[in-house]
Amino acid sequence: MEKIPFTAVGLDVIKNELAHLKGTERQAVINAIAVAREHGDLSENAEYHAAREKQSFIEGRISELEDVTSRAEVIDASQLSGDKVTFGTSVGLADEETDEETTYHIVGPYEADISKGMISTSSPIARAVIGKAVGDSAEVQSPGGTKSFEIISIELFDISKVSR
Repeated sequence: MEKIPFTAVGLDVIKNELAHLKGTERQAVINAIAVAREHGDLSENAEYHAAREKQSFIEGRISELEDVTSRAEVIDASQLSGDKVTFGTSVGLADEETDEETTYHIVGPYEADISKGMISTSSPIARAVIGKAVGDSAEVQSPGGTKSFEIISIELFDISKVSR
C-alpha cells in the first residue's frame, strides 16, 4: 500500500472535508431523496434522480477520502535540512532562457493548488527539481518542449501561512 505524503495542515483539511460529507452532506441528500419520493412516480421525477446522482457523488468522494486518510503519511518539514529540494520546501526557480523567477511549494498530490504556487511531488517540475541544491540546473519536459531552470533558493515553508 503506497503512502501519500501530507503536511499536518493538509491532512486536517482532508479530514474536515470527510467529516462534513459524512455528517452534513450525507444527511442532506438522504432528506432530499425522501422529499422527492413523496412527489410520486420516480421514473419521471427529476428531483429524485438529481438527489440520487448527488448521493452517488458524495458516497464516491467519501470512499476516496477514507482511502486517502488511511494511507496518509504526515511529513514534518521541520525535521528536514532544507539544503536540497524535497517535500515541504519552497523552491525558487529562474528560467534560464528568460530569467523569469517563480517560487513553488512542494506538497503532496491532494494539497496541490497551482493558483497558490503549491505543486504536487508528482508534477513534472517537482520531479525535475527534487534532490537538487541551490545553483543546480533542472530540465523540465513540458508540452511546449524542454525548459531549463536554475534553482536560486530553497526554504522550508509553513503551509499554514499559505491561504486556503
